[in-house]
Amino acid sequence: MDIPDHLLEQIFLRLPDLADLARASAACVSFRRLAIDGSFPRRFCRLHAPLLLGFLDPDGYHPALPPNHSAPAACALTLAADFSFAFLPSHCRWTVQDVRDGRVLLNRGPREDERSPVFRELAVCDPLHRRYVLLPPVPHDLAASLEHSFPMARDVRCKPFLIPLGVEEAAAGETTFRVILMAQCETSLSAFIFSSSTGQWQTIASKDLSDLGLDRFESITMSHGPISCQRRHYAYGRFYWDWAVISINKLLVFDTMRMEFSVADLPPGDWTGQGLVFVEAGEGRLGMFGFDGEFASHLSYTIAQNESGSPSQWQVEKSISLDSRYKYLIRDATQKYLLFTRRKTSPLEKLLFEYFSLDVKTMQLQMVCAKQCTLHTLIYTNFPPSLLSLPTI
Repeated sequence: MDIPDHLLEQIFLRLPDLADLARASAACVSFRRLAIDGSFPRRFCRLHAPLLLGFLDPDGYHPALPPNHSAPAACALTLAADFSFAFLPSHCRWTVQDVRDGRVLLNRGPREDERSPVFRELAVCDPLHRRYVLLPPVPHDLAASLEHSFPMARDVRCKPFLIPLGVEEAAAGETTFRVILMAQCETSLSAFIFSSSTGQWQTIASKDLSDLGLDRFESITMSHGPISCQRRHYAYGRFYWDWAVISINKLLVFDTMRMEFSVADLPPGDWTGQGLVFVEAGEGRLGMFGFDGEFASHLSYTIAQNESGSPSQWQVEKSISLDSRYKYLIRDATQKYLLFTRRKTSPLEKLLFEYFSLDVKTMQLQMVCAKQCTLHTLIYTNFPPSLLSLPTI
């Protein structure tokens, strides 16, 4: 007897990963028709974590290696994609700023004879299909206020990054994207957003540091620019920056739905050295992974007890024991994975770092690869949707 399509859908949705779905779709025409139906791939991807294929750092792309279960797909991506970005004009001057959903955000540095501009040229690219979109410059009327008040580039710190697709963008199609550009000076914060749907920039938020309710020491520390550092996290439509590395248990929060800045408190603890990451813990609650103490041998998972709003009360949910012979450092995180390194604490050991991923939902640890460590590390997950429907150069 033929299995009805609605039951086949339920069976296919329970397949472990995309590789299994691809094998099933190759079995017969009816299976393939169901697997590539417009709505089914989106449903499947919502229920399954994207593959952690590797990570990008200043040395390039580093694929997940065996025995990691993503190794076959990561190897295939290595052969198919161009992570040297040779398809970009003046590609040697582009540097990676952010990675999300298989797309890479880059900015272009100035030539040796050029003064570094406050707002650099930006591009969103798809290294798999070798396509890219050059973003238009920030309009003069938006940039003029910053550049006029702070004529020296060092007085304004800017950091671009990608915003995850929201409900409306997802409904409109997966080819849309948004880029946020955060600008900070000694006294204020500003945010500009580019939408591929409109092809335009707009100013959406600004805040004086004096209005964030910080004490004098925190305000002075804040003026040094947390937005320009790597310690950025995303959950439930909010970006978070933490100051734990300098012993201030505070979070700077930017709400992408309300377009507002605010400050929240971290849970009590000695959150120093190894870093923190924030994830979606379910039911609108914020989850936090962190190493409590300089040489801690366990990874704590703490959950805020209130929903959606700024975290107030926290409760330790789980503590993961780690090998005390190693020193650990969290490098990056997505909503599905943590990426951290470990190395032997003995000074006589060669400084080779082992990279591990942690599945946020299952708490499963897997080794990704081993290499010399660099500071700026970004997780690369998923195969990017094509940019074919967007204006390309």
